[in-house]
Amino acid sequence: MKKMIQLSQRLQAVANLVGETGVVADIGTDHGYIPVYLVSSGKAEQAIAMDVNPGPLQRALEHIEQFHLQERIETRLSDGVKALQPGEAQAIVIAGMGGALMTRILSEGEEVAHMAKPLVLQPQSELPAFRHFLAEHGYRILEEDMVYEDGKFYSMMAASWVGRAGSSTGAAAVRAGQMTEPDYKYGPLLLAGRHPVLRQYLLQQRMQKYRILENLGKNARQDVSGRRAQLLQDLQEIEGILELW
Repeated sequence: MKKMIQLSQRLQAVANLVGETGVVADIGTDHGYIPVYLVSSGKAEQAIAMDVNPGPLQRALEHIEQFHLQERIETRLSDGVKALQPGEAQAIVIAGMGGALMTRILSEGEEVAHMAKPLVLQPQSELPAFRHFLAEHGYRILEEDMVYEDGKFYSMMAASWVGRAGSSTGAAAVRAGQMTEPDYKYGPLLLAGRHPVLRQYLLQQRMQKYRILENLGKNARQDVSGRRAQLLQDLQEIEGILELW
C-alpha cells in the first residue's frame, strides 16, 4: 500500500486547487508537504520544492526521502521564482506568506507567473490589496476556497494571467463588470458561491465590530466619531452581504 502524507486542512485546500498537472513548483515550500502530497497521490508527475532558506529545504528533502520521491521532486534554493524558468512548471503554488511578499514575488517573476496554469495563491494577510494587485495586473481569479483551522480563517485562490484586457474584470467568470470593494475584501467567488466558511467569518467580524462600537461609546475622552462612522459603514456592508445567504 502506497504511503500517503496527511495535510492540514489549509494545505489540503491549497493542494486541491492545483488539480492534476505535469510539473508543480512550490514557492516557500517549508517542509515540502504540498509537493510530496501532489506527487505521491499522482496529481502531479513531478515537483520542484523551492525556498529562500537552506533550513526549510533540508526539512523538505527529509520528507521527500521519507516517501522515496527523490527522483520526482527536486529541491531548489530560490528567492521567489527567480530560480524557475518560464514554462518549467505548469502549476505554481505560493502559500503561507504575507500578501505584500507575494505581490513582490509575482512582480519580480512576472514572466514565470504569466505562464502558470494555475497559479495557486494563499496570502496570509493584506487580501484586499492583493486581490487589487491581481486584477490590475491582468490576473483572473478562477477558483476560491476558504477554511477555518486552529482558530484562524484562510482564503486561497487559483488564478491565471489573461492579459491587461482582463485586468478590470477579475471576477468575469462569475459576473460581468467591475469587481466591487466587497469582492476585493472577501473574494468574488466566495461571495458568489455563498461559501459557508466566509459566512462564518462575516458573523465573527460583525460580532467583533459591534463589540468595538460598544467600547467606543464608553470612551468619552477622545473624539471617536471617525472611527465610529467607519465601523457603522463596515457593519452595514456586512449586514447587506449576510442577507444574501
